[in-house]
Amino acid sequence: MKNIVFILLFVVLNGATCEKEHEVVRSFCYWKTSMYFQKEEDSLLKELKVQHMYIRFFDVDWNPYAKEPLPVATINEVRLGESSPEITPSIFITNEVVLQSDKKQLDSLAVRIAQRVQKVGVKMNEIKAEKNAEAIVYPKDYYKNENYKRLNYDSVKSIELAKLKVDFKEVLIDCDWTEKSKDNYFYLLQQIKKGFPTAQVSATIRLWQYKYASKAGIPPVDKGLLMCYNLTKPEDFTTKNSIGTSEELAQYITHDKYKLKLDIALPLYSWAVVFRGNQFKGILSDYDQVRTDTIKFRKLSDSKYVLQDDILVGQTYLRNGDEIRIEKISNEELDKIISIVKSKIKIDSQTRVTFFSFDKKYINDYGTQNISGYYARF
Repeated sequence: MKNIVFILLFVVLNGATCEKEHEVVRSFCYWKTSMYFQKEEDSLLKELKVQHMYIRFFDVDWNPYAKEPLPVATINEVRLGESSPEITPSIFITNEVVLQSDKKQLDSLAVRIAQRVQKVGVKMNEIKAEKNAEAIVYPKDYYKNENYKRLNYDSVKSIELAKLKVDFKEVLIDCDWTEKSKDNYFYLLQQIKKGFPTAQVSATIRLWQYKYASKAGIPPVDKGLLMCYNLTKPEDFTTKNSIGTSEELAQYITHDKYKLKLDIALPLYSWAVVFRGNQFKGILSDYDQVRTDTIKFRKLSDSKYVLQDDILVGQTYLRNGDEIRIEKISNEELDKIISIVKSKIKIDSQTRVTFFSFDKKYINDYGTQNISGYYARF
């Protein structure tokens, strides 16, 4: 009897002290001009249980010669493997576009954005139809089957393509708007929504826009994606880490009053910033040589090195005396960043936690076990 009472008491106390568990939606950003996933990328998606991806479809920039906004750098193809996470098209719009455009140009731009998203979606469906048709026309070991009847590939592809529709549930607009450009930008967002009547429209929210919402305004969209990185410019020689630090993040996430449902974007990348005489000279994405070559690179601290020879690193020519700052967010810093985000922003089972960006180099560098742990901490 005493044992039963003890067990019941334990269950009651344990239930009273534990919060209801939930899992966030696991997401990644993909920000390259071509997406052709092979077995290794597909395996990483499966291992990390990625459910969603923001894929950069194209950019919109201001053309100073035509004096109008023009879509540029459209993604060449989107070819996934066996894993098929939900895809959200993402469009980056420069602040110059919304500063320079008039209402008529913004109306036209909204229409062209919808048309280009549709065009990329059709290309994605064509790739899917090709894959489906190949599986039907050329099944496994078909050449060993005496009774195999060859089908017409083009006909099967047409049938498979007819089954597929362009039907995105959401479109993300990415723009670092300012107080000066917000009226035009918010007008553009309203026009864009008209082009996607069955989809949600979301917008990226920079940290300054979150903290100073009364000045920056709240965009007229269905929800926001809070970008918890790139807090300072890499060109600044005095910056400790331009990707971000927990101390800097805490200065921006100071309230819980933002009037949009927010998803969260966190950094999962690294780079090396080069300075010559304290002047910014560029960014190295591949900096392994900086850490491994102890003869040509002298270590100043955990993140800083000085070059002791003239060399070529990738496509970048470096000189003797150049200082290199390696920027990466450590596991401990990511823990702190996650805690800060959770302290002010409501997280539930519908919240997407997105890492920027999906690249096997960065994923292997951080490790799939650590990344799964980051998701789990929410």
